[in-house]
Amino acid sequence: MIELLRRFGGKFRRYMVIGPACKLIEVIFDLLTPLVIAQMIDKGIGAHDVNAVVHYGMLLGAMAVIGISFTLVCQKMAALTSQGMGTDIRGALYQHINKLSYAELDRFGTPSLITRITNDVNQVQLAVALGVRMLIRWPFLAVGSMCAALAIDLKLGMIFLICTPAIGLVFWFVMARCIPYYKQLQAKLDRIALICREGLSGARVVRAFVREDHERERFAQAADDQANTAIAVGKLSSILNPVTFLVMNLGVCAILWVGGIQVNVGELTQGQVMAFVNYMTQTLTSIVYVANLVVVFTKASASASRINEVLNCVPSITDEDNEPVALPQAPATDVDAPVSALSLSHASFSFGAGAANAVNDVTLELPLGKTLGIIGGTGSGKSTLVSLVPRLYDASTGSVSVMGADVRTWPLDQLRRVVATVPQRASLVSGTIRSNLTWRDEAATDEDLWAALDMAQASEFVRNKPQGLDTPVEAGGKNFSAGQRQRLTIARALVGSPQILIMDDSASALDFKTDAALRHAIRERSVCGAAEGGLPLTTVIVSQRVSTVRDADMICVLDHGSVAGLGAHDELYTTCQLYREICQSQLRREELEGQQGSTTPASAPTAPASVCAKEGC
Repeated sequence: MIELLRRFGGKFRRYMVIGPACKLIEVIFDLLTPLVIAQMIDKGIGAHDVNAVVHYGMLLGAMAVIGISFTLVCQKMAALTSQGMGTDIRGALYQHINKLSYAELDRFGTPSLITRITNDVNQVQLAVALGVRMLIRWPFLAVGSMCAALAIDLKLGMIFLICTPAIGLVFWFVMARCIPYYKQLQAKLDRIALICREGLSGARVVRAFVREDHERERFAQAADDQANTAIAVGKLSSILNPVTFLVMNLGVCAILWVGGIQVNVGELTQGQVMAFVNYMTQTLTSIVYVANLVVVFTKASASASRINEVLNCVPSITDEDNEPVALPQAPATDVDAPVSALSLSHASFSFGAGAANAVNDVTLELPLGKTLGIIGGTGSGKSTLVSLVPRLYDASTGSVSVMGADVRTWPLDQLRRVVATVPQRASLVSGTIRSNLTWRDEAATDEDLWAALDMAQASEFVRNKPQGLDTPVEAGGKNFSAGQRQRLTIARALVGSPQILIMDDSASALDFKTDAALRHAIRERSVCGAAEGGLPLTTVIVSQRVSTVRDADMICVLDHGSVAGLGAHDELYTTCQLYREICQSQLRREELEGQQGSTTPASAPTAPASVCAKEGC
């Protein structure tokens, strides 16, 4: 908690000074109130002097008005501080989370990060607000009341010295057992958030498999587990108030008994006894509120440690001091040495220390303008392999190079503008088609957007929308079909003219005709780029379909993270048993018998006229 205050409390320092100062003035008036009441009883009621009663009554009223005025100022300072710090912490958390690599995101988990940025920050906000408002009030009121009571009569003050340690002992007993529960509560909230996210995002699958009862039971178990912990800590906390008030009331009884005797012998006045009772009540009530504050601060401390854990997590992938990389020039003639667009040298990657390699000793080189197809069984490491190229993960050993430069030397912004990735899961955000397509290039013109949509085979259904590019997109793109979402994400990657396009099984929802047209359009884009004197588009296609990768210039067959075969389709069909088995499981007999022939379909779809922006290309 102290670390968060040090990091985010600087600009709210004046509020954190003004607020407690105002509260301190209010406390001074609270401490003076029993003395004024004592004078009212002794000089007004006891002497039957109405003027004295009115005089002291007006003084009490004036003190109350002044105290309330300072309280309102303190309340505003507390609100400004807590809400301001909460906003800053959330902003810093969100910004830092977006800097973390996939490895750190995998470690924390999305549900836990959501809980930390919402519930945990709320706990810290509450603690800050109560700290400004109450942290100085109750301790100062307790100490001040005790000193004032001892000043009235030392003998009655001995009752304080007995009651206060008794309450402190109860307080210590309860807090020592409650603190571990508060940390468990936050972890169990993470579990509830995880189940909610899985159940709601996968609602269609749950209903399709009639698993509603199972999901309800799973949620109920997690909720009951969290509730049982909350009830356990609630039972412990519930001991505080009854025991504290019992001790306080016993102390008041003792004061009245002893004080009554002293009044009879003339050692004390009735007003002094009432003042002593008020101070006793204020002292023990303050201790109760201090105990409640400690509960709040304990929760906030657990939440603050979880927030600091994220903020102090150093991203494993950074680009500090990396200078911009000069892009290579395309070969002037066919006889020139080909420029390497992508190169992997003995690259391996694992998801943690001691874990088996998800990618194991992969070596390959892909020239500019060529197409690499990656195929393999489920869990063979295809997605992990292509994630190494834009540095979503860093290779554990070996190296990955783009345009002849190791990806670790690239500024991340430049690398991810050169390399466009279409993820396996089509992800759109709420807004419009235009706002989704301009992620890579906010200055893209409508002509650029339509050219990308044409290449992605998405222009037809977008043109059929009444609002065209301004068609609303719901959260997650739920108002589009799976195939439409995939084509829109492909178009988004093509905006901004990337030099390398990675399609991670991103055409799985497309029919074979649309898939073939998409690949033909991308190949035409590469040819046009070279014809214009620029860099041709290099493509990496991850797919489970042989028909999608068979036309690639190079095919990489993965098996449990290792390269089982590398070459063209005809070569692999002859030399790689795994690739041959995949082909035999997917292709018709006629295709298998003619596979040694041309790999380019005779009736390849014609690229749309607007694939190339320049006329005549």
